[in-house]
Parts: sequence; structure tokens; C-alpha cells
Amino acid sequence: MTEFTGVKPAQFDAMAGKHAEAARRLDELARALHGELQSAGLDTSPAARLRQLAGRVTTQAEDLRRRQRLVHELQRQRVTFGTSTPAGSFLELPDCLDAAKGLLDGTLAGRAALRSADGDAGALAELGKYATRAGDAEFVKAFLGVLGARGVTRLPGALAVRLRDARACGDAELVAQLSRQGRTALRMLSTALAEGTDPAFRKDLVREGRAEHRAGDVTYTGYQAQALIWRAHDGRTPFSKEFMEVVGRDAIVYEYEKRKDEWAAARDPLGRVFARAQIPLIDLAGALGLGTLLRPDQEMSAPGAKSRSAVLDDLFHAASSGREASQALLDHTPAGWKPNVLDYLLTTRWDAARYLGDHAPFNELLVSATTGQDAVSRRLAAELTKTLADEMRNAFCKGCGGNLEIVDSSAFQRFAPLSHPLACALAANIDQLSRLLLDRASFGQVAAADMSYALTLATSSDAGFEALVRAQTEHMRAALDTVPPLGLDASNAERLGFTQADVKRFDHNQNGQVDKADVMQFLTDRTVEEARPFSHLVEIRRQVLIAQGLDDKKADEALKTMVGEALGLLPVPGAKRLGELAVGAFGDLAGKGYDKLAGAAYDEIAKQVARQLSENGRSLDEAHRTLADNRLAVERLAEQMLATTMLNKGLLDELELRNQPFAAGDPPTITSFAAMTSREYSEFLHWARTRGGSSELLTDFSNTFRSTSEVDDYLDLEIASTHEGDK
Repeated sequence: MTEFTGVKPAQFDAMAGKHAEAARRLDELARALHGELQSAGLDTSPAARLRQLAGRVTTQAEDLRRRQRLVHELQRQRVTFGTSTPAGSFLELPDCLDAAKGLLDGTLAGRAALRSADGDAGALAELGKYATRAGDAEFVKAFLGVLGARGVTRLPGALAVRLRDARACGDAELVAQLSRQGRTALRMLSTALAEGTDPAFRKDLVREGRAEHRAGDVTYTGYQAQALIWRAHDGRTPFSKEFMEVVGRDAIVYEYEKRKDEWAAARDPLGRVFARAQIPLIDLAGALGLGTLLRPDQEMSAPGAKSRSAVLDDLFHAASSGREASQALLDHTPAGWKPNVLDYLLTTRWDAARYLGDHAPFNELLVSATTGQDAVSRRLAAELTKTLADEMRNAFCKGCGGNLEIVDSSAFQRFAPLSHPLACALAANIDQLSRLLLDRASFGQVAAADMSYALTLATSSDAGFEALVRAQTEHMRAALDTVPPLGLDASNAERLGFTQADVKRFDHNQNGQVDKADVMQFLTDRTVEEARPFSHLVEIRRQVLIAQGLDDKKADEALKTMVGEALGLLPVPGAKRLGELAVGAFGDLAGKGYDKLAGAAYDEIAKQVARQLSENGRSLDEAHRTLADNRLAVERLAEQMLATTMLNKGLLDELELRNQPFAAGDPPTITSFAAMTSREYSEFLHWARTRGGSSELLTDFSNTFRSTSEVDDYLDLEIASTHEGDK
């Protein structure tokens, strides 16, 4: 909170002048004293101390002069006014210089915005001069205080109408100028609203949002104008949870109140006969045919462009700037409603969302709200999964050949735009897939069959399938890292980060230490468990491709890239290199900061790993060039991961390395993976498979991975066995 001090202007000016004069005299005295002492051959330190004092007073004098100039400007611009008291006239001045500057600039910017809203042609350029101040709290407080909720609502309305008129007159130069200046003004407003609004201001925004306004010959609702501000947001300063709880939630309810009767008519049998559309509340730019002229970061629309957005699309764009803001919209049930907002948007309002086809804002909102590791994110992800799973049940059935068949194409296509956000939500919760399949658990109200139907939608897009496979790869990598190291016993347990209880748990044959048989047993168990979710993802993807009449017998490019980059080679972030050979082999391959990802969500680790490997820019595993289908690609990833785990756990330490092309030195050790050629890496995998024992593990993985029985059961299919045919 800014503190203010009352000052008498005349006395303040006198004080500033006297302080400056005192600083000058002290400096002169210090110089004179230094000369006298030096001439006398005496210690000059008293002069040095006096000069230091002069320096401090000079600094104070400069600060006072800055304040003096600011006081004069505040008075000249009539930003702050004197107060008469028995002791004289006082001027209210913020204690902090930055606060005073914010008060001045914010006031002037607010006045320019108001003049622009009133039609002043030059005010918009003046407003733009303050664009860089929109993130300053003191500036925002003064700016919004002058502008008020009504001014915030009127400015975009005036901008939109002026742009429409300029286009109607064919004045291309003026259109370009207004578009450029308008975008700057709207982004400035969006940053200010995100930076800080108090409860009273938010309530005022709601009142103005519901009210009708007029600019020229155009009448519009406040939310149609405010929406242009929301869409201009750059995402850098997230909108607050409180803003969305008040303004955002009301905007959703307002649209429903305005449109519910029309939507009901569009959904009744007669409405469908006459092809009535479920039309959302369009924002003011869309209503006036301005396209993207007022959207920052986009090319100006050509004359006649049809691009339009709904008010709620713009709201979703703003809300997606922060997880709490996103969740404030979706995890809420308005008074008198039965469904929460998420369910409403996916069901009652979904056809209105499809009307304009502007799906990116809603998708971004879903991803923001459902991909965290907090309880609200998980609950919303489960609700999203259940709702879309129920919709997909109506789209598919078992075909005459036993494979998946689309029985209602419109039901599938209706929700196709949500494939990727659903996949992102599931990727963030990929551990739930294992729990459903292995433990017969539930994910909210989602059972294993629900998850299977949800995956028909999530895996239908290339990007969604890639996100899920990458997340499951990280899940398997983490599961394999839980395998104990070879040679673990009571004497070294604490040093290696284990407890005595761990030693007993891992020592299956009870010989006092974790030997190779124990490690291989745990490795086998984890391998088989991780094969089942992989099987579910890949087989459902294959079935969806078959149902769509697409080629199911080729490998997705994303999977081929994962194999080529040796995605399975990297150890899990934070993993200890317990095998002697592992220390030199991995070296700095993971890059700086990789281990800092330890404990992050699987989908987030997957994104970071993908980014790091793509930056590496080379293909280590040439097997990706000959992969015939997705099954072979996943099996190669599993081979990479198993070889890495065996190396990390010390299972390869005792094997002979002489004459191996991937080894060097005397005694020989494994060449750093970062320096290996693709041929050498291929030889390493062959060596680990044939000499180290990973061949049996791969067979166990493949037998489980290629089984389609669970997909059969949950989707009620009869998939022909392909266990041998596709090998």
C-alpha cells in the first residue's frame, strides 16, 4: 500500500534549494581542507570524510530535485491537489519516488484513454507512450482508477467502431494505424487488468459487462467489448483466480442467460429440421466484421476476412494464462445449475463452441486446468475423461471383422477437436492408466473401460498419441529405476540410498544380498507391468486408424523420431549411476539441469527430454529408418530403456568388453554415448541383448505388449492375433 506525506510546496522548494546549496558548500570545504592539510604535511583523512559527507548530501539533493520536478508536474497536470489546513496548504505526495511517478503516468494514461473513448483521434497515440508501464503496480492503480470499469469497457468499443468506419471508407492507411495503436491499447489494458484489480473494481466490471453501451451507431453489451481486452492478453502476467471467480464466471452465466432459449430451440426436433445453429455470443470485433485487426501477434486480416471469436473464446484465452485462473472457471457450479462449468461447456454449450471453430482458446484452457499435479487438476482431468468417454461409446462398435468400427461418424467428429487436450490431460496422469489396468483402481469416476473409450479419442490425433507415448516412456523409465542395484546388501545399503528393510524386500532368494537373480526378477516384473499400458495405447491407436480407414501398418513419424533420437537411452532424471560402466558411458549426455527434473510429472519430463534430444540434432539409433509399424517402434524404445537400466544397475559390469567397437581404453570401458556412432550404439544394444540377458526381458515385454486381450475386453472387440505376424 502506498504511503503519502503532506508537504507545503513553497517550503519543499526552499528545502530542495537549500539542500543543493549545502551540498555545494560542503564539497568546496572538503576540497579546501584537503589542500590545506596536504600543504601542511598532515593527515588528509578528515577532508576525505568531509568529502564523503558532501557526496551523501549531494545524492540527497539530487533526489529532492527529482521529487521537486515531480511535484511541479503533478501540480501542473492537476494529478494531486492541495489540502488547506490551519497550518497552511499541503500537497499530498507519495513517499516512494517510483510510486509518485506511477501516480503521474497512470493518471495521464488514464486521461488519454478516456479521451480516446470519447473520440479524440490523437489520444490513442499518447496512450501508447505508456504501454511499457502496464506491468507496474503503482501505474496500474492510478491508470484503472482514472479510467474506471466504464472507461475500460468503452475504450475497446470506441476502437472497434472507428476501425469499422475506416474500413468502410476504404482508408487503408488509417485502418493500419488504428489497428496498430488499438492492439497496443488493448494489450495494455489486458496487462493492467491481470496485474491488479480490487474486489470493488471487479464488481464494477461485471456491472458494465452486463450493461448496454453505445459508440456511434453501434449498441453492444459490455462483455462484447471487454472480450477484446481478454483476447489481447500476452500470457506473461497471469489473470488472477479472483478475476475469473467474479468476472469470468459471470460472463459464462451471462451468455447462457442470453442464449438459452435460442439454444433450446436449435436443439429441438423442429430446430434440427430447419438447421438452426447454436450461436454463441460474438465479441464486438466479430460482430463488426473486423477479423483479427485488434488481435496482437497476428497478421492484419484482409478486407472481408470472416475470422470471428465468441466472447467466451476470448475469456478462455485470458484464463489459460494461469492454472489457478483456468481452474477457477471450470471447477465451479453456478447458483441454480446442476452441472459444473466444465460439464456445461462439454455438453450444453459444445455446439456453440463448434459454430465458429475457434477451438484453440478452449483447448489451451483445458490443458492449463488439467495437467498439473494438484488435486483440482486431477479431478478435472478425470471429469474430462469420463465425459468424453461416454460420448465416444456412441461413436464406435465392433465391426464384422472384430476390429473397431465407427458407427456414428458425426459423434466422433463432433469431439475430434478435443483429442489433443484430452491426451495432454491423460499424459499428465499417465500413472492412472497403469493403476486402472494393473490394480483395477479407478480415476475419479473413470473405470478401465471408460479410459479405453477416452483413448479412442485421445490417440486419434498424431500429437495426442505422441504425448501419451512419451509420457508412458517416462513412466516406464521411472519404474525401471526402482529396480535395486546388483550387490546391494546390509553393509552398503545406507551408502547407496537404501534401508535395511529394502535389502530384505529385494533379496528374493534370501542369501543376504541382492544378486543377479534378484535384480532380473524385479526387472522382469517391472518390464511386464509397463508393457500393458503401452499395449493399450498402441493397440487402441491402431484400432482407431482401422476404424477411420487409415493405414495402421506404418510407424508414426513421432515414434520413429523417438527411436532415432534414442529416447530410451537417457536414464531417469536424478538416477544414481551405480554401475561402474555407467559413469563414463552417460557422462554429460543428459545436459545441465537434467537431474533437476527429478520428481516432475511424467508429461513435463517428456517435454523437456524431447526438447533436449531435438537440440542434440543427431540420430543415434538407425533402426528408426526400417521400422514397419508402431509396435516395432515401441519394442525398440523398450530395448533402449532396458539396456540403460542394466547398465545403471551394474548388470553389465562383469561382461567382456575387449574388441567391442563401442569400447575403448585399457582396461576397456564403454565409450560415452554422446560420442558413439549409430553403428556403435547398435552394437551396444546387440551386446546387451545377447551377452547381458536383455533378450529374455524383451521377449517378456513383447509377449505382454502384443496381447490385445484387454483392449478386446474393454472395447468389446475380437481382434485377430497379430503376435507373430507383425514381428
